[in-house]
Amino acid sequence: MSHSAGVQPRITGRTRLFAVLGDPVEQVRAPELLNPVFAGLGVDAVLVPVHAPADRLAEVVRGLQQAGNVDGLLVTVPHKAAARDFAEVHSDAVRLAGGTNALRRGADGRWYAENFDGAGFVAGLVAAGHSPAGKRVTLVGAGGAGGAIAAALVLAGVARLHVVDVDPERVRTVLRRLSGHADGRVHAGAPPAGAAVDLVVNATPLGLRTDDPLPFDPASLAPGTVVADIVMTPRETRLLRTAAAHGLPVHHGDHMLTHQLRMYEHFFALHRNARPDHPAGQRSEG
Repeated sequence: MSHSAGVQPRITGRTRLFAVLGDPVEQVRAPELLNPVFAGLGVDAVLVPVHAPADRLAEVVRGLQQAGNVDGLLVTVPHKAAARDFAEVHSDAVRLAGGTNALRRGADGRWYAENFDGAGFVAGLVAAGHSPAGKRVTLVGAGGAGGAIAAALVLAGVARLHVVDVDPERVRTVLRRLSGHADGRVHAGAPPAGAAVDLVVNATPLGLRTDDPLPFDPASLAPGTVVADIVMTPRETRLLRTAAAHGLPVHHGDHMLTHQLRMYEHFFALHRNARPDHPAGQRSEG
């Protein structure tokens, strides 16, 4: 996969459109990461941010889906659970996570939903040397992204997972979805005081704004505990700065998205849509 950083898309009347939906949407990183991928693959497409207020989501999504040159949608907070309603076909990951972060128009005219948040997050952890297999993990946030990450952590073989959220029903929902896969490894609420924890993950939106409170206090964690954040902008969230100041290893939110790029490439069949005169359009799918 070629990342042609700095390449500006050339938009014509034939350009295919993708949108990333959020509320807010100013913080999204997907356009600056995925548009160079389109250019590098020789795909005549562009990804743009679309502010979809929560109370107007249906109008925004249905309108985009009616546009004949819109091929796909990416979904960020707070729409990942609600966006399932706008696809006819759900993957196993969507059903297990309870939400979607990617929808595409199929050749049959139906919309297909997938969820790459959990897989991307775990891939980023592994690449950074923080494989979750056999680890004791606390996940703070059981919303759309949190549910996907919880599922991926269980499938990755964590030894124990504690799920924390200000809304207890969200936690119960995650536990119900994972009950057939977790083998008693998933628990509601924070671990007991003094219990050893290897990794703590912020899967809440706290950190998007500079005046947000901390989702948890890194000062209470034992030395060596990895603190991970899924907030991508700003990259150095208050949580990660505080954790680093206490000598704890940190894992940034942008890893999750960068490791989803190849997954998006295959989900949206970008190689298939590459220009015939471009090297990406001349190689076999393998």
